[in-house]
Amino acid sequence: MNLNYGDFYNLIPLADKETKATNLEHEAKAVFKLFSFGVSTNRDEWVYDLNLNDLSFKIELLSNIYNQQIQDITKNSWSSQQANTFLDYSIKWSESLKSNANNIKKVIFNKENIVSANYRPYFKTFYYTDFIFSDRLTSIHTQLFGKKCDQKNLTICLTVHQQVPFVVQATDCLFDAGLGSRGTQGLSLYRYDKKGNRMDNITDWGLAQFQTRYNNSTISKLDIFHYTYAVLHNPAYRTKYELKLKQEFPRIPFYDDFHQWVNWGKQLMDLHINYETVQPYPLKRIDLPLATNRTPKAKLKADITKGTIILDDVTTLEGVPQIAWEYRLGNRCALEWILDQYKEKKPKDPTIAEKFNTYSFADYKEQVIDLLQRVCTVSVETMQIIQQIEV
Repeated sequence: MNLNYGDFYNLIPLADKETKATNLEHEAKAVFKLFSFGVSTNRDEWVYDLNLNDLSFKIELLSNIYNQQIQDITKNSWSSQQANTFLDYSIKWSESLKSNANNIKKVIFNKENIVSANYRPYFKTFYYTDFIFSDRLTSIHTQLFGKKCDQKNLTICLTVHQQVPFVVQATDCLFDAGLGSRGTQGLSLYRYDKKGNRMDNITDWGLAQFQTRYNNSTISKLDIFHYTYAVLHNPAYRTKYELKLKQEFPRIPFYDDFHQWVNWGKQLMDLHINYETVQPYPLKRIDLPLATNRTPKAKLKADITKGTIILDDVTTLEGVPQIAWEYRLGNRCALEWILDQYKEKKPKDPTIAEKFNTYSFADYKEQVIDLLQRVCTVSVETMQIIQQIEV
């Protein structure tokens, strides 16, 4: 493999603000037209939930209290300062939510606003898509995932943040800004116009750069998408440009054997998008006897040295191959991300803790075991592909 060790700014830009802003195709100078910061809600415990019914109950309560605030503002002719003095702090108020209330923007609970979202690596949950209740759910999200943010769209999510390691993760649905811990941006294959028509999000300029560089007019935009995903998994690339990847969007080199990189990228994306349906890895399940009328205590801990996952004080999974732990997304491997998300944690929000602290790992135990086995397969096969890339 012939790595291009030229300066970072000699590489082809994946995205930039100028290309995003222009309406003129000939002014595009980046591979992707649109990019989007992930959803940032400022009240995750209110608008995300694994349980569909619990999420509905939370949003109904949130809507009622918020709308009551608007009713009080209107009835008493309060100024913004007066309104903020009489806030009902049983819900989470941010400056954005205060502003919406003071501008008399009412909400109507609608179950159709509940979608599946990628919250953390290999962890999907239900999310309530409402512009008022999520501080950074924007029109760009509707351009990438449709008017209701429920459209499937292949997306390369990556972190651009000084304080976290570079993370890249594919998804096909709306994603959270914390998908890679923080600072997660998304580059989607398609985008939607105001009428809902789907268009390419990879620019003609970007296509021309690749077709010209490789002297091949059959190269497609989907090829470029997969090529990009492979390059972003290249350990040599990530090591060389480690500091730049914390500061700005990646720029992509032109490697020899373009179609080999496309193939690697497609394999990786198929694994990472379809992780819920891959063949489960044959981990050995060990179950200890359970005392009568006792619920097992959740632990969800990984022992990398022993190759085991302790789910609770009854069940342990054995036989996790060492290579599976090597598939890391930031400070955790994929398996550890799952364990962290399914732990029993007391909610930070006092109202959620009082009224909606119903999560129990026991309710999801079998689901989590299945997920861990499948993501173990994903981890092993991902690392096998990355080892090929490293050669």
